[in-house]
Order: sequence, then structure tokens, then C-alpha cells
Amino acid sequence: LGAAPCRRALLHCNGMRYKLLQEGDIQVCVIRHPRTFLSKILTSKFLRRWEPHHLTLADSAVASATPTGYMENSISYSAIEDVQLLSWENAPKYCLQLTIPGGTVLLQAANSYLRDQWFHSLQWKKKIYKYKKVLSNPSRWEVVLKEIRTLVDMALTSPLQDDSIHQAPLEIVSKLLSENNNLTTQDHESIIVAIAPLLENNHPPPDLCEFFCKHCRERPRSMVVIEVFTPVVQRILKHNMDFGKCPRLRLFTQEYILALNELNAGMEVVKKFIHSMHGPTGQCPHPRVLPNLVAVCLAAIYSCYEEFINSRDNSPSLKEIRNGCQQQCDRKPNLPLRLLHTSPDLVSQEATLTESRLKPVIVTSNEIHVEVEHNNKANQKMTANVGNDSEPNLIDCLMVSPTCSTMSIELSAQADRILGCYVEILKMLSDYDDWRPALASLLQPIPFPKEALAHEKFTKELKYVIQRFAEDPRQEVHSCLLSVRAGKDGWFQLYSPGGVACDDDGELFASMVHILMGSCYKTKKFLLSLAENKLGPCMLLALRGNQTMVEILCLMLEYNIIDNNDTQLQIISTLESTDVGKRMYEQLCDRQRELKELQRKGGPTRLTLPSKSTDADLARLLSSGSFGNLENLSLAFTNVTSACAEHLIKLPSLKQLNLWSTQFGDAGLRLLSEHLTMLQVLNLCETPVTDAGLLALSSMKSLCSLNMNSTKLSADTYEDLKVFLTSVC
Repeated sequence: LGAAPCRRALLHCNGMRYKLLQEGDIQVCVIRHPRTFLSKILTSKFLRRWEPHHLTLADSAVASATPTGYMENSISYSAIEDVQLLSWENAPKYCLQLTIPGGTVLLQAANSYLRDQWFHSLQWKKKIYKYKKVLSNPSRWEVVLKEIRTLVDMALTSPLQDDSIHQAPLEIVSKLLSENNNLTTQDHESIIVAIAPLLENNHPPPDLCEFFCKHCRERPRSMVVIEVFTPVVQRILKHNMDFGKCPRLRLFTQEYILALNELNAGMEVVKKFIHSMHGPTGQCPHPRVLPNLVAVCLAAIYSCYEEFINSRDNSPSLKEIRNGCQQQCDRKPNLPLRLLHTSPDLVSQEATLTESRLKPVIVTSNEIHVEVEHNNKANQKMTANVGNDSEPNLIDCLMVSPTCSTMSIELSAQADRILGCYVEILKMLSDYDDWRPALASLLQPIPFPKEALAHEKFTKELKYVIQRFAEDPRQEVHSCLLSVRAGKDGWFQLYSPGGVACDDDGELFASMVHILMGSCYKTKKFLLSLAENKLGPCMLLALRGNQTMVEILCLMLEYNIIDNNDTQLQIISTLESTDVGKRMYEQLCDRQRELKELQRKGGPTRLTLPSKSTDADLARLLSSGSFGNLENLSLAFTNVTSACAEHLIKLPSLKQLNLWSTQFGDAGLRLLSEHLTMLQVLNLCETPVTDAGLLALSSMKSLCSLNMNSTKLSADTYEDLKVFLTSVC
């Protein structure tokens, strides 16, 4: 009584709504025996002395009704012996009687609702202090278990509705378990079963989570894990908003899933659990389940490589690895990016550097082995790169090269089981169509440590997930294969030929290129990046008859991506070495002849297609003669789509394009923005274009008029276009 007010909550009892009484809510009381009361005042650490403003409020409110005096000191809840409602005849209205050592205290409320609120709250406080005292000094565990059950029943039957009503018993039990480590397994299970009803609607406290984790590790096959922990973990996954604020909840979930994996059925039990979290329908009704599951998986996989990550101190940086670990004497003690743990033998070998250049050097940690071969060619490359102070990116550091020839990571048996379990869960998550877009987004940029990416087993198992992304026709899924920004490598680079995770001669790489080219990445920029970084693998796969790579090489020739004449001839030779390549190259030559005829000077300057015309009609029309002088083309109210962009970009003099009320979309806009740089007027009214495609127009500096009425243009994109397209009126 008399403590500082804190948060209140509504309660429900017998059809009435109450507020839970908190410390400081009762500020005025009538003293039946003032002299005895004042001599028996007790001060609790939970309650404080009344402040003057409390007396001012009390004086203004009930001065005439309480002539006997006011409380000047607080009363501890532990000093209250009994709490009763005054029910005798002619008793003061709305009063409570508190029995304390040496006297009684009457509390008078303004109404019956407030009186009942005080009564139930004081009863709860009195009992909770009793159980804290009893359970703080346990003697016989049979009695303790009985008291815990009584405490749980009291919390479940209390008319008060507040988080603290259920959390307080859990915290008492949590403290009891943390202070008594000599309990038997049977005692553990009995206590868990006793508090199980409180866990149905409440997260366990941190100490209790740690106790649950210990039980999952020691007794994974216990029925308590299935019967009691399953609904608790399900509630955590459905309702938890941030594992960063309660990391032990994540650890408990992680240990629970590992315990399921230890059952006889193993991953089948885990699979059924994942399916139960998703639900039987095609759409999971709980939006927090997937992010929480992914967070648990990422943390578990990180823990498998934690020993290697912690050994980064005093180890060569990524730049030193690329340079062959030659500058160890000048190494700084704490660089931000580390990969290896320095062996003392390696330092001594530096004294005989000339001799060591002729031999392989083995850098060994507890469970990681890296073999570095030094040769003259590698030394020359190292010398050329010494002047560059920037750290290499992740994929470059891990790529197979003469400097780092082999890299292998050996995990302990327990870490290997954990890794296998949680990578398998990621595979399960990728099998659900509704979860795949969000999963691809959560795994971009690459969230795993570089030690995991250097582990062959991990990248081989994770390949299934990337393959699922590459097979998904939705752009929001397969677009996550690419890097987030320039200079930041993504899954596409990691699993492409030359990447550390590529183990299939480029099959997954070809699959990724196929889905990206079939979507909206048939652009010069994408082809240019392939020509600069992956031209060799593309030619090799084309030589083996891969149709996607043959198409890529033909597009490089068609869009003049390759400037070097010798490289062009090599690509032509590659195409002509297979039947599919020869056929597609002949089609390319036919298109080039048609293009020259199309772009030949002459023909009309203005052209309007009839209503309801299609892409095929436009292609047929443009192949019928010369349109080198065509400056104004109207496709308004036709049925053309983004596919016609491949024909539009061949019109060299086109300056005005009307696409009003067509099905021309974002993919077509991207293609136009790269090729029709001289376009001045563009009408996109009533087309299905979105912000993604409209932003591509920011590179068309020659635009003077742009109509985007009745499109999905957002205000932010509109402001961005205003900045880039200053000439548009």
C-alpha cells in the first residue's frame, strides 16, 4: 500500500470488470485503532512512504469522511494477516478490513467495483508472498511439488486478469529450479507437468527456458518434450516478435527441434511439426512462423561454426589469404574480416621464406585445415595486388585459385548433426509455395558466415534450396538469387562456375540463367555482366549443347555486347559446333538481315496499328519493308504486350511511342530504356506498368513527355522520376 503506481489491466470476475490493484493505487484509509496501528507500522522494500501529493489528493477527496487520520507510512504485504469484506449490519459501505499485528485497518473505496478490485488484489499479493517464502527454503520435495500445484491452481482460478498473475508463479518456480541443481529427472518432469497449464498462454521466463533446454538435451525422448513442450514452442513461433529481446526462447526452440530429431522417426517427426506450424491449407495463417523458424535455423547453423568464427583473432585477413599469407609479420592484431587461425609453426616458417615458397604450407586450427601452395606465378599475382588496400569480397576470397588451392572444414559429430537437421528444415521450408518468396527474401543477402560457405557439405545440402528458388517462376523469388547491390555477391555468383559452391559443372548456373532470362532480365546490363565474368563457363556449357547458354551467346552477338573480334569469332565457332547452336545462329543471321532491311532509310514516318492488333501482327508488319524513317508509332488500344519490345528496339529513328490501353508491362519498359535512348514522347496511360518498370525510365534523359495516368505509379516513384527526368513536362 502506498507504493508508486504502475501499469493497470482490466479483469473479469462473475460478470464484473475489474482493474488489478497495483502498488500505490490505495492512497487513503480509515484507521480503526490509530494508536496501535502507528506503533505496529512495518515498511517493506516493495512499498514506500507516502509522498506529500498523495496527502493532498486524499485531503481534498475524503477529509470530511475520514476524521480519524491518514496513513503516514507504508504497510508491507507480508504484515497483512487477513483481508475481509465488511458484511455486518450497519457496517460502513464499500470497506475492507485488514488484520495486521496489533490492530486492524479499514479501507473504504468509492464503490463496490473498486472495493472488489482491492480485495482480490490484496488476497493475491498476500498469497504470492506466502508462496515465495515457502518455496525459498524447500525441505521435502513432495511438499514443494504440492505447493507448486496449489500455486498454479490459484493463478488459474484467480479473477484477476493480468500478465503478472501467471508470470509470478513461473518466476518463483524458475528461481527455485536455478537454486536447486540436485533434483532428479523425475522431479524435473513432475515440476514441468505441474506448471504446464500456465505455459499455454505465457512465454516461459529466461531461467525456465534454460531449464527446459537442459531437459531437452538430457532427456530428448521424454514424453514431456512431446506433450508439454510442443504447445509452448508452437506458441513461441506463432507470437514471438523479436528473438533479439528474448534469445533464450530461441535457444529453447532450437533444443526442442533437436530433441524431436533424436526420436526414432527422426526428421519425419520434425517434418510433421513443420507441417503443423504451416497448417493444412495452401496459405499459412500465422505470418510470424516463417521468420521465427528461419531465425532459429540461422542461429543453429551459426553455432556449428562458432569455434572457427571465434578463432579469427590473430589470424590472416581475407586480403592476406588472397596474397598468399606473405605479410604475417606486419599483420595487425584485430582486422574485421578473418578466415584462418594462425599456427605457431607458420610464423617460424616465415624466417625461411625462400625455402617455404617451394613447398605447400599447411595452416591448421583445431578443426580447420587450409592448404596454401606458393609458386612463382602466385607470387607474381600477389605482388601485383599488394598495392590494393581494399578487402576482397566474400566469393572472391573463397574461389578456387592458385593462392588458396584447397579448403576443408571438419565439424564435430554433434555440430554435424545440428547442421544436418537445420539445413533439412530450410529444405522443408522451401517446399511450401506460399513461404518461398519470404524465405528467398530472408536469405538475401547471404546470411551465413564465410566458414559455412567454405564448408563443402553445407553448400552441397543448401543447393536444394537455391534450386527451388531457380525453378520458381515468380519474379520476387528468383530475383533474390542476384546480389542486393553492386559489389555484394549473391547466390548466383556463389553457385556459378568458379564459385566455391559450384560442384555440378554449371547445371544450377544454367538453370538460374534460364529463369532470369525468361523473366525480365533479358537486358544489356545482365548480358554484359555475364560477358565480363562468366563468358568462359557460358561458352563451355553452350559447347555441351545447353540451349539456354546458346541463346545467351546469340544475344551477346545480337546486342553487340562483345567488342573483341577474336572473341566474337570464338563464340561463332562455339555456336556452329552443335546442332542447336548452328540452328539458332542461322536464325540470328536471318534476323540481322531483316534488321538491316528494317533500318534501311525509307518508309513512313508515322504508323498506327489497328485496334485489337497483337504482337504477331506488329512483327509481321515490321518485317514487310523498311522503317528506317519511322518516328511516330501508335499502338493505342491494341493487344500488344511486353514481347513486342524486341521489335520496337530495332526502330532506330523512333521518337514517339503511344502504348495507351495496352498490356505492355515492366519487362518491356526495361528493354526500351536500354535501347531506345532517343525516345522523346511515351504514353503509358492505362497500362499495367508498376514502380519496378517505371524506375527504369530514369535513364531515358531525352524524354520530354511521359503520360503515366491510370497506372500503379506511387508518389515516391513519381518524385524520383521528377529528379532524373528534368526535361519532362
